[in-house]
Amino acid sequence: MTVTIIVAVGITLAVLGIGGAATSVGPWYQALKKPSWNPPNWAFAPAWTIILGLAAWSGVLGWTHAVDGFEHTLVAVFFGLNIILHLAWSPLFFNLQRPDWALMEVPFLWLSIVILMIGLHPISPLASLLLTPYLLWVSFAAFLNFTIVRLNAPFAARTGRAPQT
Repeated sequence: MTVTIIVAVGITLAVLGIGGAATSVGPWYQALKKPSWNPPNWAFAPAWTIILGLAAWSGVLGWTHAVDGFEHTLVAVFFGLNIILHLAWSPLFFNLQRPDWALMEVPFLWLSIVILMIGLHPISPLASLLLTPYLLWVSFAAFLNFTIVRLNAPFAARTGRAPQT
């Protein structure tokens, strides 16, 4: 179990580091119109640290409670897919300066969390439950993303990038 915890902590730190590096809150972001209920910039790092810490705990429980290779594979694939989708959002929003594209990615991220919760429940109900704050935060972030898009569109004209069809 110690190795599983070390791996989970390492993956979580890598995801936090990559996510932080892909999030540039520079002049472009500062200039966006945001709703009055937008959390302060400083709140995002602690929120994601707690949420991804709970996800790591969920992963450890899922892995250690898996009874065979098939369940281990499910846990690894579901978390791997979620990590890829989790890491895709920030570059779309911040690096490409396309909140509209990031908004199109959100349903896939949200669905990957639901799939994780459903897939983990038979293996470890607690592992599934630990992902609830992640699902709630992504749901909130999706609405925030939607509101930012609505307040600031169109983005192709601002970034100089033509929308892809």
